Amino acid sequence: MTRIKQLSKNLINQIAAGEVIERPSSVVKELVENSVDAGSKKVSIEITNECRNIRVADNGSGIYPDDIMLAFSKHATSKIENDEDLYNIKTLGFRGEALSSIISISKLTCITRTKDFDTGVKVICENSEVKKVETGCAIGTIMDIKDLFYNLPARLKFLRKPDTEFSYIQELVQSLAISHPEVSFSLKKYGKEVLTTSGSGNLEQTIKELFSNAVSANLKEVSKTDKISNLKISGYVSTPDFTRSSKKDFYTFINSRTVKCPIFQKAVDTAYKNLIANGKYPFVVLNLEIPPTDVDVNVHPTKKEVRYKNTNQIFNFIVTSIKGGLSNYAEQIVPDSYTPSYSNSVVDLPKSENVFVDKKDDSMYVSDTGIKDFSQIQNVSQQQFFEPKESKLTEYSENIIGQYKNTYILIEKEDGLEIVDQHIAQERYNYERLLENKNIVSQMLFVSDVLEISASEAELIKDNLDKFEKFGYEIEFLKENEIIFRKIPQILSKISPKEILSDILENIEGNLDSLEEKILRTTACKASVKAGEKLNMWQMQEIIKQWRTTKMPYTCPHGRPITHTIKHKDIAAFFERNE
Repeated sequence: MTRIKQLSKNLINQIAAGEVIERPSSVVKELVENSVDAGSKKVSIEITNECRNIRVADNGSGIYPDDIMLAFSKHATSKIENDEDLYNIKTLGFRGEALSSIISISKLTCITRTKDFDTGVKVICENSEVKKVETGCAIGTIMDIKDLFYNLPARLKFLRKPDTEFSYIQELVQSLAISHPEVSFSLKKYGKEVLTTSGSGNLEQTIKELFSNAVSANLKEVSKTDKISNLKISGYVSTPDFTRSSKKDFYTFINSRTVKCPIFQKAVDTAYKNLIANGKYPFVVLNLEIPPTDVDVNVHPTKKEVRYKNTNQIFNFIVTSIKGGLSNYAEQIVPDSYTPSYSNSVVDLPKSENVFVDKKDDSMYVSDTGIKDFSQIQNVSQQQFFEPKESKLTEYSENIIGQYKNTYILIEKEDGLEIVDQHIAQERYNYERLLENKNIVSQMLFVSDVLEISASEAELIKDNLDKFEKFGYEIEFLKENEIIFRKIPQILSKISPKEILSDILENIEGNLDSLEEKILRTTACKASVKAGEKLNMWQMQEIIKQWRTTKMPYTCPHGRPITHTIKHKDIAAFFERNE
């Protein structure tokens, strides 16, 4: 058996580097985070030699001459002193591993100066050996890395193409710039500037500088503070009709530290549930401020993973904050004067003795409510079947031009032409009202088709009769494989029970997750005006008024966008008008 031996200092550093320095972007991360921790207001990053040469310059506080040699030794840091400090971390770096790891796998030159000295210090590091000389320089620090992984050829083989490695660096710098808008960042590749921010301290301005105008134009602000639990969240999220095909644009931070937190991501997914289509994701920039003692960032070498003292509280806080930010849109556009023109009580279905079916026209007569023919009002407005919704609007002044293809409602706006899908606009309204109302009005059916179902469908329905009942359905089994509807939601009075059940079962497709949600979606969809259905002006106005009152007017419950505006300037440009 081989004898135990003490490893050399250089080999120990290389082993540590394997955990801390995975690729060129890891070096950039460690150096730039040090610059931010040093109070820098300007950080410049330059990349050359296929991402193996890295230069990071800042105007931060610099390193004291007497500390410079210690800075490159293992586990040397100015950011924590004792065990208790690990539970109150307020800086990006704290382990004291990065510099000692970097000098073991690269050739590093550091030039630094503090404000207390007229001259600076130049340090040359190679093979973990450190040499120091005095030099003239500005206040701040320059870290110049050459030939990264020059002594680890195996590691070089695992690096991806230079363009791919640079994309990792660019994403990292973008993330740091977003989390620290008060710092001006500049990223250059072979001398060409790829990314720059002004350091204005304004997050919205920083996002505009880093991304396209299309992104900034579709963001909603998120801002919420819970003084009792000392939680605060701020940032921006995209409207549900502006999505991405991946989670690449999830920029999430804890105390301005970039994190890949499953709790955070799950909270975002939950907030956008039923607002965006499957396989689509929002653009998210959110920073959660939490007492350092309530979160553990010392979980993983990359410091991207965290643990919370109260996970459920954090999850719920993030979800409600995002929903609050998205719902601001509806509150700003709903007109004050729009109030439902009906009584303030729910229209309760009368008892059976007060209802009879006229065999001549199959319409239902209700003797004690004043409603005589549901068939005449089914496709006009569903609002009378719900609790009235208070609104806060100024005078309604939408200029509806008409319909296109009996499917889209055209509205003239000050800045362009708004096109609204009539079916999913009303579906969004119906969905939210069904979700809000605790007592959904049902309609009793005296004649119902006998519906044949499979054994598995029968089992599903039997196990979930309470969920169907919650949303206004009463189902009775005649045989093991035969059912009839005794009641259906009143808003579906014109829809065939067979069609309703078929849609519900089809949407479930063997997946019992969120069964209530699927029943709700189906009900809202079936109750809404269809595409291709001709509407008169009053009907169009009702649909638009109702849709404007929704909390989430961007998409239908399945995630499809409801509205699209063609800007007037784009229309004018097409016709070569200077308007």
